[in-house]
Amino acid sequence: MYPSSVEIKPLARADYDFWLTLWQSYLTFYETSLPMSTTDTTWRNLLNNDVATYGIGAWKNGTLVGFTHVVIHPTSWSSTACCYLQDLYVDESVRGQSIGRILIEAVYGFADEKGCNHVYWKTQESNANARQLYDKVASLTDMVQYRKNL
Repeated sequence: MYPSSVEIKPLARADYDFWLTLWQSYLTFYETSLPMSTTDTTWRNLLNNDVATYGIGAWKNGTLVGFTHVVIHPTSWSSTACCYLQDLYVDESVRGQSIGRILIEAVYGFADEKGCNHVYWKTQESNANARQLYDKVASLTDMVQYRKNL
């Protein structure tokens, strides 16, 4: 299913140092920072079977080179759940090698196994490189997001 040089598997406790390095790069890409307590909570949630948040990693030559975080949740528009692809990041050193596409396809398979009826995500309008991929693997909707921080 995936190129033999790329291994896709759930994130595990032993992956923390690899994940943290990529997580910090992801936050830098989006020109933001989070308190370490938030990062710690995120990591705990990814490993907690009682929380519907999951982490999937892409490994190349024994190194984590990309990850996705997904949330499985109910929706009022269907009797089955849906999957929110909350975060997707691929290390700059391996971009252009289909790792992003492979991770998205892994999320599709994971969501299907969980009985979801669709996968959705959002990105910055200006994220042109990612959007070129997204336009190939999903449909752009006309929904607009509103947000109120509390």
